[in-house]
Amino acid sequence: MKKLLSILLIAAFSFLSAQTQLVFVYFKDKPNKAAFYANPTTELSQKALDRRTRLGITLNDQDAPIEQSYIQNIANLGFVVKDYSKWMNGVAVNATVAQITQLESQTYVASVESFIKNGGGKINPDKVNKFEEFNNTFGKTEFVYGTGLAQINQINLRPLHVAGYTGTGITIAVIDTGFPRVNTGSAYARIRNNNQIKGTYNFINKTTDVYSTTLNNHGSYCLGTIAGYIENTFVGSAPDADFYLYATEDAANEIPEEQLYWTEAAEEADRKGVDVISTSLGYYSFDDSRYNLLYADMDGTTSFIARTAQIASEKGIFVLAAAGNEAQNAWHYIITPADNVKVFTIGGVTSTGASSSFSSFGPNALGKIKPDASARGTGTAMAYNNGATTSSGTSFATPLAAGGVACLIQALPNKNIDELQNLLRGNASLFPNHTDQMGYGILNFGQSLNTALATGENTTNTKIKVYPNPVTTSFSINTTDKIISVELYDTLGRKIKNFTNESSYDIEKLGKGMYFVKITTDKNSTVEKIIKK
Repeated sequence: MKKLLSILLIAAFSFLSAQTQLVFVYFKDKPNKAAFYANPTTELSQKALDRRTRLGITLNDQDAPIEQSYIQNIANLGFVVKDYSKWMNGVAVNATVAQITQLESQTYVASVESFIKNGGGKINPDKVNKFEEFNNTFGKTEFVYGTGLAQINQINLRPLHVAGYTGTGITIAVIDTGFPRVNTGSAYARIRNNNQIKGTYNFINKTTDVYSTTLNNHGSYCLGTIAGYIENTFVGSAPDADFYLYATEDAANEIPEEQLYWTEAAEEADRKGVDVISTSLGYYSFDDSRYNLLYADMDGTTSFIARTAQIASEKGIFVLAAAGNEAQNAWHYIITPADNVKVFTIGGVTSTGASSSFSSFGPNALGKIKPDASARGTGTAMAYNNGATTSSGTSFATPLAAGGVACLIQALPNKNIDELQNLLRGNASLFPNHTDQMGYGILNFGQSLNTALATGENTTNTKIKVYPNPVTTSFSINTTDKIISVELYDTLGRKIKNFTNESSYDIEKLGKGMYFVKITTDKNSTVEKIIKK
């Protein structure tokens, strides 16, 4: 019996030794980085360089390309190299224990890190997908928002749209599964016709095809939440932004390589000068349980994707990630990269402002408040293909919020990431309090912008007062600036009146309710809410 046991143990050891695992091989240096510093446009677009200049971010070695001879050396050892990261300065390969030792012995290799963090474990048979499954029911500044109005108003984004901040000039990378129907559906015709889709890439199969109908359409729904436009039926949260569409999520499989695909997409987004990353993906459980993560790993630095998401933020990209839809499962916590402190994590709420029942709980493993804030996640309205639809998940709260962030960046282009995030947290509905599901509460973009303008840090804005408010027959405007124009909008987003330069503004014939007054002066533009009695 002892002999048989010994044979079994030897056989098991031999199997484990021969079994491959995904590892990341870190290189020691970048020998040719001087050439990059001499001519950074070989690696980064002018838009990327301009973003760094505007935000005071200096170039560093992470920005330089990987040494190609090192990659070739790894291939010469017999490894298949398909994925790599210049930020992390290395490549990913599958290797046995013996091969890891071989890799570590190479003179140009600094270290080798396995994607296995906890030695394996039981695969959770009730594992929830990294993005929300759908239960769909189809159904400029002068927008008729239709089904999107309630969620736009809930995060108080209308004042930014009325003021002309609709995402123009701001670039968003949507990193997701794929984008079928975006190239043909009428719901996306506006962004196609206006050349707002700036590029696409599928990092899973290394092609430019993100529109194949064989791909999961989760990304199309997320894009539709931000950019969809159906006249008189639906308007997204940043309808005039530009977009890069990146597929990194293999919907049929849950594999650790997806963290590498995401990293490559984030690096490409940086190269292109992207301002915002919206990602409704997250990880903790994999098909191969060796790669599973624990709640203790949700500390913002353990997972590969959390670390590279932080680097993206440090490059001046505002990164938003979904908290996850795990609240009603055994694992009910946030999922990575939503655990990183530099990532702005979005939870979901209902139409009444309560936490969505599925929205994952924070904090992260180190006690950092997560999510940061929340937006509509239950019954979120969006455009898809040729119509409007609704679905639920923090997957959709995230792009809704990301569009708002793009509009805020357009309004406050010189604010850095930390300043913008602090503005949004500080003006959310629960601040300074928080909950583990909602973070600091529901986002309030209008109040965030007003808070920033009141500081005088970004504009020469002089305080503007609209009075009386509420209004019975007419209102006046108190400002020392020269008034250029005054426009009145209703709650559906329609401009209903242009005023001439007057001492008071007559609205006696208008019905009771809330209106938005857009006041343009010789120094800036602002939007004020008024109530007509």
